[in-house]
Amino acid sequence: MRVLLVVFVALGALFAAPAGPASAHAALLGSTPAPGSVIGSSPTEIVVTFSEGITPVSGRVQVLDPDGKRISGTPTVSGATLRIPVRRAGQPLGTYLVSYRVISADSHPVGGAITFSVGAPSASPPAPADEKTHRSVAVATPVTRFLGYAGLTLAAGPVLFLAFLWPRRRSRAGAARLAYAGLGLIFVATLASLWTQAPASSGSALWDVSGAELGQVLTSAYGLTLIARLAVLAIIAGLVPPLLRARTSRPRGIALAVLALGGLVTWPLTGHAAASPLSPAIVASDVVHMAAMGVWIGGLITLSVFLLRRTDPRVLGVVLPAWSRWAALSVVWLVAGGVVQAVVQVGSVPALWRTDYGRLLIAKVAVLALVLGTAFFARRMVNRRQVVTAGPARMLRAVGIEVLATAVILGLSAVLVQVNPGRSASVDQGAVRDDGVSQTLTCPLYTLQFNIFPTQVGDANTIHAFVYTPAGAPLPADEWTVTSQLLGRDLEPVTEPLLPLQPRHHAAGSITFPFPGQYEIKFTVRIGELDQATVKTTISVPADTSTR
Repeated sequence: MRVLLVVFVALGALFAAPAGPASAHAALLGSTPAPGSVIGSSPTEIVVTFSEGITPVSGRVQVLDPDGKRISGTPTVSGATLRIPVRRAGQPLGTYLVSYRVISADSHPVGGAITFSVGAPSASPPAPADEKTHRSVAVATPVTRFLGYAGLTLAAGPVLFLAFLWPRRRSRAGAARLAYAGLGLIFVATLASLWTQAPASSGSALWDVSGAELGQVLTSAYGLTLIARLAVLAIIAGLVPPLLRARTSRPRGIALAVLALGGLVTWPLTGHAAASPLSPAIVASDVVHMAAMGVWIGGLITLSVFLLRRTDPRVLGVVLPAWSRWAALSVVWLVAGGVVQAVVQVGSVPALWRTDYGRLLIAKVAVLALVLGTAFFARRMVNRRQVVTAGPARMLRAVGIEVLATAVILGLSAVLVQVNPGRSASVDQGAVRDDGVSQTLTCPLYTLQFNIFPTQVGDANTIHAFVYTPAGAPLPADEWTVTSQLLGRDLEPVTEPLLPLQPRHHAAGSITFPFPGQYEIKFTVRIGELDQATVKTTISVPADTSTR
């Protein structure tokens, strides 16, 4: 049992280390209006699109106008699309903030914010709310995952050994207690997962959970799946005692196998597999992967704790070859299931080293390679009957290394399920670029807001302009021109027309900056047949935009 104590202390230290922000799993694909865009008038609806299905957290989806007032109604969801109705803002010109917190299809909370502007960005846009997961929850979530995986291995190994490979003259009490402890650990980890999901959804601390929040979790697909797992565990706990005494009937054994399979399915249904492409195949491969993991690692723990130390070498000479065949078959299925998941979840070869998911996967494979090398050494000892002739000491050391290394694999797996898969981590179309110049210019006839992007030397600069009445209402214009002149150089100004767009208070075109420096920009806008006015400003065009 000291081996298990060392394993849990080591993994506890790993999870107690400072945690980074919890990673999102439903990636933001885009929105209408687009993130960072400048549009001509206030929208009546905002549409946000994610990479997988989502469920909004009650009260955590809102839209703030340029004055910081909430103007959003009740959001609706259709699959991966979030629709937010908005009413007209009191001051429509400036930057709008869309803040959201949703639950992705793989049960992970996703929080964030996007902005867009009407006319031009505000000088002081509304500040987004903090949508990050609380540190206590960020630490507790992988811990509960690890405890669930640990419980699975502690239950599977002893149950299989006691049912099929246990020596007749060895006491079964210790291994039976370990199997019950494993079932109990799964039960506790599942309850902890239900509790943790509530503050993960709301963004609050682990201890700040209301009855309403817990009720929402229990009635969600995630909560119902975990409740089903608890029910399956209770039934298994009632049926398993005769199996641990090797006195079970065939119908009972089949029922236990079916229940165990059903319980295993609940893990992928609350993780990445549920929202993956080819979801049924990924769920099946995840079940195979976890079952093989439980048999292999649980069997190693049972060997190291109960059998290798006090069993007659001649008895081990019978047990170990049978176990070696089981272990080899488990490793084959473990690797096969892992490969299927990796191909789908990573998405591309570059994602292996460009994403956190890929790098963690590489670390997991490296530790697995160490374990397989040690397992090959142990299998060779079994085939050469060295345990019978030289005693179990060397085998015990080899199995001890395998147990410790596989515990690290369990820890990496618990972290891995919290990290954005490589297939969606590379999808980041919601980034808002900071390049360009935006200003608001006023005169008695109108207010003009413009944006020039990316403001660099050359002719690849796009300009958008909008005109409004002094009160802020859109003002249709009949003719637009923009004039640019480099200051401090004996160069003539260059005047270009802007193309009016619908609605007619919006115009666009291109502008050329032949040299770096300070430019005077003039806009001349004609309203109707007789009214015309010019507004001007100065902007800076840098010599090199590569570091912007």
